Amino acid sequence: MRAALFLALSGLAFASHISAQEATQLQIGGGQIEVAFSSSPSAMQRKLVLDWVSLAAHAVTVYYERFPADHVLIRVRFFDGRGVRAGQTFGWNGGLIKIAVGPSNTAADFARDWMMTHEMVHLAFPSVAEHHHWIEEGLSTYVESVARARAGDLTPEKAWGDLVDGLPQGLPKNADRGLDFTPTWGRTYWGGAVFCLLADVEIRKRTGNRHGLEHALRAILKAGGTIQSDWELTRALEIGDRAVGVPVLSDLYKKMKSAPAPVDLDALWKELGVKRQDGKTEFDDTAPLASIRKAITQTN
Repeated sequence: MRAALFLALSGLAFASHISAQEATQLQIGGGQIEVAFSSSPSAMQRKLVLDWVSLAAHAVTVYYERFPADHVLIRVRFFDGRGVRAGQTFGWNGGLIKIAVGPSNTAADFARDWMMTHEMVHLAFPSVAEHHHWIEEGLSTYVESVARARAGDLTPEKAWGDLVDGLPQGLPKNADRGLDFTPTWGRTYWGGAVFCLLADVEIRKRTGNRHGLEHALRAILKAGGTIQSDWELTRALEIGDRAVGVPVLSDLYKKMKSAPAPVDLDALWKELGVKRQDGKTEFDDTAPLASIRKAITQTN
C-alpha cells in the first residue's frame, strides 16, 4: 500500500526514537537503505529481516537497473505470530517504508513474502492524483512478481501462475466506469496490474520484443519520477512512451481510464503459452507470443 502523504509529527517521533537505537545501513544498487526496528530483535531476527530486505532490494535493482531511491528508511515493527503485514510507503525524506513482521518468521517465510518488494516498487513512480491510485498499486502488484522472477527469487512458473490466479480480480464488473472512476480494491490493485501486463505485451509486440514496460519505467525514474515527485499521470506515460518509441501507455490509458475495456485473459494466456490447471503452471513454447512471455520474466 502506498501513502501519498506523511504526517510530520509521526516522522519526527520515529526519528527521535531510532536515534537512541543502532540502525543498520545497507548499500544496494546505488541506494542507501536504513533499517530500524521499533524494538530490539534477537540476532537471528535481525539477520533474517536484513536478508529479506536485501533480497527485495536486489530484485527491484535488477528490474530498474538501479535502486529507485538514494535513501530510504525502513521501519520494522514486530507483532505476535508470523507473517508480514501492514506495508506502507511514503515520500518522506527520500522515502519511508513501514512494515510489520512476525518474530516467529523463518527464512522460508521471508522468502515467500511479496510485500517488501511491492513497497519498494512504489519508490520508483511519481505520486499522482488520487483517482490514478490504480497505476501506483497496479505497478507494484505487477512488477513485484516480474522483478523477483528476473532476480531468480521466483520461478517463471510461480510468477505467471500468480498472475493467472490474481488478474481476474481486476477485470471490470457491472457498472464499471473505467480505472480512473472505479476505485474498488480489485480494480485498484489487479485492474492496474492488468493495465501493466497489457502494456508490457503490446510494447514488446510493437517493438519486436526489443523493449518492454521496464524500459518505459526506467525512463520515468531517470526523469525524476519518484515517490517524492508530484506529477500528472499523462506526463509519466508520455515519457515512458518516448523511451520505447511507441505510444502504448498513452493509448491504453485513453482506452481504459473511463470505460470498462473488457479483457479476454484466457485468450491472452493461450497466446503467451501459459497453462494453469490444478494449481500447476505449464508453458507452451510453440504459442505465438511465447518469446514475449519468456522475455518478461527472463532471469538477468
